[in-house]
Amino acid sequence: MTPRSAAALWGTAVTAALVAVPLILRDRLPDPLAVHWGPAGAPDREQSFATGLAVQVAMWIVIWGFLLAAAARERTLARRMGRGYWWGTLVGGGLFVLGMGGVTLLANLDVADWTAAVLEPWQVVAVILVGVAAGLLAGYLGRGGPDPEVPADAEPPRLDLRPGQRVVWVSRLTNPWLLAVTAVAAAGLVVVAVLDVAGASVGAALPPLVIVLLVGLLTTSLTCRVTADGLRIGFGPLGWPARRIQLSKIDKAWSDTRYPSQVGGWGIRGLPGAATIMLRGGECLIIRYHSGGELAVSVDDAARGAALLNALVAEKVSR
Repeated sequence: MTPRSAAALWGTAVTAALVAVPLILRDRLPDPLAVHWGPAGAPDREQSFATGLAVQVAMWIVIWGFLLAAAARERTLARRMGRGYWWGTLVGGGLFVLGMGGVTLLANLDVADWTAAVLEPWQVVAVILVGVAAGLLAGYLGRGGPDPEVPADAEPPRLDLRPGQRVVWVSRLTNPWLLAVTAVAAAGLVVVAVLDVAGASVGAALPPLVIVLLVGLLTTSLTCRVTADGLRIGFGPLGWPARRIQLSKIDKAWSDTRYPSQVGGWGIRGLPGAATIMLRGGECLIIRYHSGGELAVSVDDAARGAALLNALVAEKVSR
């Protein structure tokens, strides 16, 4: 059975259960239903039966649809880590949604009014633990075989430089999704400022918007520059802050195709000596240090940058 077929069958089964069980128990449930409980265990939010059912189904449909779309892209399941994440989310996410729907129904079952619904904290903990455990097991079993390794002795690309020739390589990359989030935060700050001038109390929205804006400005784009001094990686529209890597620390460089599913997501992943700067999946510039560590940076035209780095490293060694 292919992953897409499995996702179609599992998703249909979860959707059917989310719809059928509440309808079967409809006569034993109050309307509206309690759907949220406070720290003291008392229900503090309600929804009509139809709305509560629609919200649960919609939440699962979003997860399921995302996984189906991801499976349709062959590169998502081409790597071992991507397969692990995909299967873990499919099984664990489905069981979590079913479990939360089940404990909500159980809390409301046979009560006269939603205010009398009781949800035991251990039930929520149990649902989370079962979902995580099932997701980890599914990811482990579905991850498949190891990814094919690039031969360590593969000849890295290298430009032919004439004696005394000086060449500079510059490439810039912007993540449009992160840029959109940053733009929304900036627009939100403008709205907050206008409302504040008008006398509305919206100060609570200010800190998160400022944080999102500042983080977004530093992480939506990067600029890579290769010169005789080495590699410079600048963050944000101004290329600052920046990380500089001297030629004397670089053993060799090459380009490779990598995706967020391989490194654990977007952003800066890993630890110093084995890190990845991932703004978008696809072409990456990879450098290996003399110490044995590696750094991967998602950037366009990475092969040319790697070739120039290798040429400059060789030129420095030959002096």
